[in-house]
Amino acid sequence: MRTDGDSWDITTSVGSTALFVAAARALAAREPDPLAVDPFAEVFVRAAGREWVELLEDKNPEHPLFDPNFGIPFRLFQAARTRYFDAYFREAVAAGVRQVVILAAGLDSRAYRLPWPDGTVIYELDRPQVLEFKRETLSAHGDKPLAQRREVAADLREDWRKALRDSGFDPSQPTAWLIEGLVIYLPAAAVDQLYTDIEQVSAPGSRVAIEQMEQLSEAARAVFTGNPDDSAEARTEWFQLIYNDQRTDAAQWFADRGWHADHIDLSDYIRAQGRSLPDPTPGTPQISDLVSLVTVVRP
Repeated sequence: MRTDGDSWDITTSVGSTALFVAAARALAAREPDPLAVDPFAEVFVRAAGREWVELLEDKNPEHPLFDPNFGIPFRLFQAARTRYFDAYFREAVAAGVRQVVILAAGLDSRAYRLPWPDGTVIYELDRPQVLEFKRETLSAHGDKPLAQRREVAADLREDWRKALRDSGFDPSQPTAWLIEGLVIYLPAAAVDQLYTDIEQVSAPGSRVAIEQMEQLSEAARAVFTGNPDDSAEARTEWFQLIYNDQRTDAAQWFADRGWHADHIDLSDYIRAQGRSLPDPTPGTPQISDLVSLVTVVRP
């Protein structure tokens, strides 16, 4: 259960969700014609311990990521959003943006795998334990970032903008911001404040990509956390980590302040990539129907 001022590393609380997502990306990359391939996802998972290694070696078939009603759709969800945000960054640098900020970076490996132009600086914000795990894991694997990568050890519940500026961030330059897998772990008021903080340090030409998830209704919550299947326990644990608040729609929030906004439901995005969604189990909400992807650009 979340509490004010709670803390975590890569294997506990909110931090462990980064490993779960990395495992989903690793498994999705093994599927025929995957939507996205993150070769570093498996590196992170193998570095996390035997339990996670066994997952990759098919020695843990009861794991929620193998559940047909939850794990398989979740893998598709992770691959799709990875593809969307990869494309977002490619478009940003094509437009001349050379300053990138990844909030709650977790095990994001884009600094190591995307083709960044010379002069690109990537700021990754997260808790120091998470940043340390990523740096040491990839260094031990012999990997180096493909752009200038700067770690910013900061808690988004505190004055992260000062920590960002102290690391060299220039608010007069256009920035490509990423908010992936973050919004649901913040209360609604904190999300609005986060958007305000970003707008205040975003020069013209800046852009923000956001993954957002609808509030679960009481009926959906009961189904989502209570089905007596192999993934029920994992879903319940996850629900205890999020804030199931009604939040401001990001596209509308930024559009009201003069930004150009594009919004697509995740299910529609998956279909646009030529992929079919799994047949839903009656009475079970599909995560892709709850998630939408937003990109906003400041003129």
